[in-house]
Amino acid sequence: MHLRRSEIIALLITTLAFLVGIYFYPQLPEKMATHWNSTGQVDGFMNRFWGTFLMPIIFFALFLIFLVVPNIDPKRANIDKFRRYFDGFIVILFLFLFYLYLIAIFWNLNYRFNLVSFIVPAIAVLLYAAGILISKAEPNWTIGIRTPWTLSNENVWRKTHILGAKLFKITAVISLIGIFATNYAFWIFIIPTILSAFYSILYSYLEYRKENKR
Repeated sequence: MHLRRSEIIALLITTLAFLVGIYFYPQLPEKMATHWNSTGQVDGFMNRFWGTFLMPIIFFALFLIFLVVPNIDPKRANIDKFRRYFDGFIVILFLFLFYLYLIAIFWNLNYRFNLVSFIVPAIAVLLYAAGILISKAEPNWTIGIRTPWTLSNENVWRKTHILGAKLFKITAVISLIGIFATNYAFWIFIIPTILSAFYSILYSYLEYRKENKR
């Protein structure tokens, strides 16, 4: 099977994650911190094996999903039209997850830092990349704002994705405020994200009704 460049990069990042886990495994504690609350305090633990290798396993599962699903989409010809943007997003997503994985590993090696300040910029980059991807997405069953109304009408799809892309980019910029207000960073990010998603869905329904009236 011929792999695209983005898929090769994703596979390399996945392999690197496994290698990092194998290298640091003997130095990691038996009980690893694996979850942090909205203020950056540890509130979840796993045993050393799962704390080290769960993320790399997730990487591999995602790699398989991105390898297979776009190729079996009934509208895969439309995905090809914006494939380079989708490929770019795949790379950014894997880099984002690998970055989070490294943060967790180093935290468990007793390096201490303001976790929220490190994560917020990465979230902002991921959200902005999602906005770019959404702005370029053509109608398909795999990628984008897939509601019954966008999938039923290409004009509704186009209008909804133009709006959704703007909202996600704005959310990305707003989330950066969390760098300066770390105690509220989670809410600064999550509330605009939920509102953007909800309004995009509502907008697609309202636009679909308008189209039907015409």
